[in-house]
Amino acid sequence: MSQHVVVIGGVALGPKTACRFKRLEPGAKVTMLDQSDVISYGGCGIPYYVSGDVSDAEELCTTSFHMVRDVPFFDEIKGVDVMTRTRAESIDRAAKKVQYTNLATGEKGELSYDKLVIATGATPRRMNLPGEDLPGVHYVSTPHDAERIRQSISKGQIGKAVIIGAGFIGLEMAEALTDMWGVETTVIEIFDQIMPRLVSPTLATMGRKHMEEQGVVFRMGESVKAIEGDGKVQRVVTDKGVLEADCVIVSVGVVPCDDVAREAGIECHERGGILVDDHMRTNDPDVYSGGDCAIIRNHITGQPLFLPLGSMANRQGRVIGNNLADGDSRFPAAVGSFVVKLFETSLAGTGLSLEAAEQAGFDAFSVMLVQLDRAHFYPTKELMNLELVVERGTRRVLGIQGFGSSGDAMVGRINTVAAALHFDATIDDISNLELAYSPPFASAMDILNTVANMADNVLREINRGVGPEEFEKFWAAREDGEYCFIDCREAGDAKPYMERNPEHWHNVPQGEIYKRLDEIPEDKTCVLVCNTGARSYEAQIMLTHKGRKNVVNIHGGMASLKKYGIEL
Repeated sequence: MSQHVVVIGGVALGPKTACRFKRLEPGAKVTMLDQSDVISYGGCGIPYYVSGDVSDAEELCTTSFHMVRDVPFFDEIKGVDVMTRTRAESIDRAAKKVQYTNLATGEKGELSYDKLVIATGATPRRMNLPGEDLPGVHYVSTPHDAERIRQSISKGQIGKAVIIGAGFIGLEMAEALTDMWGVETTVIEIFDQIMPRLVSPTLATMGRKHMEEQGVVFRMGESVKAIEGDGKVQRVVTDKGVLEADCVIVSVGVVPCDDVAREAGIECHERGGILVDDHMRTNDPDVYSGGDCAIIRNHITGQPLFLPLGSMANRQGRVIGNNLADGDSRFPAAVGSFVVKLFETSLAGTGLSLEAAEQAGFDAFSVMLVQLDRAHFYPTKELMNLELVVERGTRRVLGIQGFGSSGDAMVGRINTVAAALHFDATIDDISNLELAYSPPFASAMDILNTVANMADNVLREINRGVGPEEFEKFWAAREDGEYCFIDCREAGDAKPYMERNPEHWHNVPQGEIYKRLDEIPEDKTCVLVCNTGARSYEAQIMLTHKGRKNVVNIHGGMASLKKYGIEL
């Protein structure tokens, strides 16, 4: 007798599970219910519909061959019964029944199941502020949200927008409003950096500075106290002032929708989210869960991980579909990979940032490298910033993050390390990682190999360097007489800086270090800088060889300092 599988939720994990299972068991009955009238959509594409990159909201609900994934599609092509505008109210695990309400008619009913899949996703986190429900205050979660925002913009109703939260959605929406529509956009973030804990303050500053150059205004370390308006939103009140706004977008994270599971006695994490094993089973062997409502395990820390990503949900859906058909598929612990587009640049990463690693108890350090993403003589080369996070004692790679203008090249490197993290790779593994090479695509010594070598040199205490944050402190104290700033580039490159800072900026090209050694003071900390850090590193080794102890080089060189926003 064929089994009946009921799937609660119809956005990402639900449809993937249902369709995979039906491919394996065509004779089985699958019923999928969702409280919305729109199902199986690419929620991560919503900012790009608002921006105009995606011309029609319906495209978010289509297959790669342009069929709309609506109720008839699932019924006629996939063999899945779909009940839209239907909310699951409760689960009777003993009787194996789901009670539901038809939101259009108010009719109530129940579905019997042999196996149940909870794919209820997540909902935008509310701030519980005065005025949060005013017209013009939006959350970005569904195509309907996107339609409302885009219609308001196209009607000329939005001149000033305030975005609360500088995470993925907040940054993507800031670009969407500014780039396509010219809306005066301000992002408010309670932390002192964008994408907190995901990337270092240095990389975050680079991303923020670039967005500011495109017209986005950021107010960091600021807390929203109220949203005000007469009949519609008109202003946002913070602990530091008042901002006028025709539109407010709240993007302060999401909360897993685990209520129906929790009330049924299914184990959930104390901070929210359904607990599952590596088969994606809950504590009830007949109930599975995954996607944005579930908690999985972090491979690096071993701790519970909430990772609401559409890509994750789809992979988990296949695992559940296999196991519903008596398979033995497992979903491995995750390392947490991400990328966000910031105009023509991107921030990307996998694993732990230095801050996250230290908070998890690792004795960790990081190195920052700036290098070309392909051969230096190839015309389309671009500089890329990579920060590698390493555990000191084991040399294990804990994570990598990057910022650059060549998004595809960036993602390629991040994805490579993401795979390696699952095998507990060390810097020695990354140093000798075999990568495809041709001048249009990479350097002979790829940036991944080089950043691992850099970490090795730091551990060996060969490379003694600091990043832009530390340089900024040194430069601020330049009048104290403790530091000597030496530009290791050729005279033509150093000249403008020497003219602007004649008392503090000195030029000794790296190739002249030995013969001009007497010009370099021994009683000061020598801060060495070049374009990307390669020549200043060589100069530091040369000075160390001659017995100089107080010498540091700037990791990433002038390229990092400029992206960080330091004016010299």
